[in-house]
Amino acid sequence: MKRDNTKILIINILLQGILYAVIGFVGFLLLKSITKPIFFNSKYDVRFELVKDKMTKIRDVQIAYQENYGKYAYSFDTLSEFIRTDSLILVKADGSVPDSIYMTATSKLEAELTAIELGIISRDTIKISVMDSLFSEPYNIDTLKFIPFSNQEKVFQLNSKIIKTLSNVEMPVFELRAHNNSFLIGLNEQLVINKNDEARDNKKWPGLIIGSLSEVSINGNWD
Repeated sequence: MKRDNTKILIINILLQGILYAVIGFVGFLLLKSITKPIFFNSKYDVRFELVKDKMTKIRDVQIAYQENYGKYAYSFDTLSEFIRTDSLILVKADGSVPDSIYMTATSKLEAELTAIELGIISRDTIKISVMDSLFSEPYNIDTLKFIPFSNQEKVFQLNSKIIKTLSNVEMPVFELRAHNNSFLIGLNEQLVINKNDEARDNKKWPGLIIGSLSEVSINGNWD
């Protein structure tokens, strides 16, 4: 009788152990299913911001190029050469326009022109290199075209052209793109697919875009 009770006790202990193990395993899977998207989203946010910052810098270079040449660059080779060798013209102002001149002038421009004629203020144009103007520290221009986190294997999609507006005016436009797949390399593949599907379901392109080839805009699709 005692042997039977001992066997029953042992079986109960074993069953409890198995039950606890199953509960622990299910809990682990549940925790993993919860933390996996959290980890993915935190990594996505970091990468999103860095890619956005780089695209914004490229936009700054494009704007400077357009101000110099009246159009946007169509390739990174052109942009890189522009940064290395070209300059921007800046207006240096010395002095200030007295209130007495502002009071008698019909516009700010007229007041400034009057002050210049009187020698009260001066406006000198100076040239500063594109590199010094747009980059606060030394920058490897050869890496400008590469999408962050892609091991320098993925390149931003860059295009530019001239379009006609509704008022029949020709205007330069450009577009810069980075697909999610290009900067989410190494993260959970299924969650990347889900991110892309979510964008498509909302009729959006699965990635980051600055500018447009169909309208005059230099905004990002995150704005």
